[in-house]
Amino acid sequence: MTDPVSKEEILDFWFSPEMKKAWFNSTEALDKKIRSQYETTWKAAIRGDYDEWKDSAEGCLALSILFDQMPLNMFRGEVKSFSTEAMAIRVAKHAIDKGFDRHIDKDRLAFLYMPLMHSEKIADQELSVALFEKAGLEENLRFAKHHRDLIKKFGRFPHRNKILQRESTAEEKAYLNSKQAFTG
Repeated sequence: MTDPVSKEEILDFWFSPEMKKAWFNSTEALDKKIRSQYETTWKAAIRGDYDEWKDSAEGCLALSILFDQMPLNMFRGEVKSFSTEAMAIRVAKHAIDKGFDRHIDKDRLAFLYMPLMHSEKIADQELSVALFEKAGLEENLRFAKHHRDLIKKFGRFPHRNKILQRESTAEEKAYLNSKQAFTG
């Protein structure tokens, strides 16, 4: 492994006051910082260099963030930003199956469940809604329901079409041009 980063370092960074302010409002400078600090770690995790993290709640949470959240920052607007989404979903489901989610603080738990909210599979969306509801994460639940409803209606996220070079349907175009559009 070329860059030994600990799961604690990932979690300390992601849950730092600086990052909390930028979770859903990142800047280009912060995106570059994340890429500079963590792209090598992300690539190592893809290779399996951090697979032992799957043996703990904190490790699964760190991998979930590394595979789901950080690529959205590191590769904003690029196809690559979604390239490890399936890995994040597998980690989240593994953690849930092992009961690790019961050992993660409520203020951090949303980031373990979020890969399910980002999935374009309706079963993952339904699980996401159920988990956010069970955990009492009301604000996240509102977004989970919205994401699920988009998948129910369109079978995918229309706001990803341009990035993923998918042709938008007339219905998707109308939605994307509306005031109700979710743009990611």
